[in-house]
Amino acid sequence: MILTLTIDAVWGAYLENPCTRVIEIEEHACLYDLHDAIQDAVGFGRDHPFMFFLANSSSPYARKQWLSEEEEWEDKEDDFYRIRLSDIWPTGRKKLFYLFDFGDKWTFAVRKERGTKEPEPGVTYPRLIKVIGPNPEQYPRWEE
Repeated sequence: MILTLTIDAVWGAYLENPCTRVIEIEEHACLYDLHDAIQDAVGFGRDHPFMFFLANSSSPYARKQWLSEEEEWEDKEDDFYRIRLSDIWPTGRKKLFYLFDFGDKWTFAVRKERGTKEPEPGVTYPRLIKVIGPNPEQYPRWEE
């Protein structure tokens, strides 16, 4: 089955404009697949570590439930390949967040739309189906 996910950029060191992306992705895709889909949807380079967490809000002070408690990056990656999107929902009152680049703290809220649908023949998933706002500028050019 196919999930529809709405991804909102909620914080980032250089976030200036609202940025929402809607993607369709297989429910048995893993968190690493979601990482790749978000990177593609906003045009970022895959040059920093990332994490996923559940929380009631994106506030830096919100209590977070990290989806990997591993210390070493290779072990975290193993978790992200193991955890399927179908394992995440329902989240209760918590929301899923994706944190990319621990310095610039790009934070994206990930909401699952109600229901699922059958995959369409000939369609490659994940796929971007809606774009609202420009891509955030991951590394702004500074005037010299």
